[in-house]
Amino acid sequence: MGDYTNMSAYYDLIMTSGYYDYAGIVDNLITHQPFDSVLELGCGTGLILEEMATRLNSPDMMGVDLTKAMLAIARKRLKRFSNISLSLENVTHFDLERKYDLAFSYGGVWYFVIDGDKEPFLVSHLPDDADNRQGMEHVARHVRTGGKLLLGVQGPHYDYERVISNGMKYSQKILPGDRGFTKNYYLADDAKTVMAQTLEYRTYTFAESRSLLSDFGFEYVPNGGDNPRFLAFAKT
Repeated sequence: MGDYTNMSAYYDLIMTSGYYDYAGIVDNLITHQPFDSVLELGCGTGLILEEMATRLNSPDMMGVDLTKAMLAIARKRLKRFSNISLSLENVTHFDLERKYDLAFSYGGVWYFVIDGDKEPFLVSHLPDDADNRQGMEHVARHVRTGGKLLLGVQGPHYDYERVISNGMKYSQKILPGDRGFTKNYYLADDAKTVMAQTLEYRTYTFAESRSLLSDFGFEYVPNGGDNPRFLAFAKT
């Protein structure tokens, strides 16, 4: 499972040093209006929800995450927004007892990678196939018929290192596996490693991912645009 406890204290610093374009992510999310309720799967420290709430004050928003330390940061960040709720949940067996118009994940539980002209493939924080099926079943219970599930689009993962905004050096190393990969994250202050996090990911081909999603009532909706931030799936 994608537990980010080791990274949580440095997550905002790394992510806001050019790792993600939060304004661009939300630019795309709001094009999927109208929606009155939103569920973020893997909300982390609440950076996307904060950006959404500064632009949209009407939707009822819920963020769920597996990592307690990340949610603690999100609660402080989002406490001024009365329309946002947060819950510590495991996506494989959560039950919020309601349905949402829009659910999304951007680097949270699931996301797609597009590498040039190659076909997209799905990346999951759940290394086990049974967990992915169970997780998608529970997500489907939380999206109303006619609603949407949006899964973020990222570029290919690769080994690199760079200096971030506070002068520390962030680096990552990718180790391929049979049905996915292992990603090692590091943050160093000069010669001292201040953070190390290792996560395992499972991958699915585009055909496999569409079949998985379709099994739980999510059908792919091509958007036809260049460089999409999300791939969309309609709940039937």
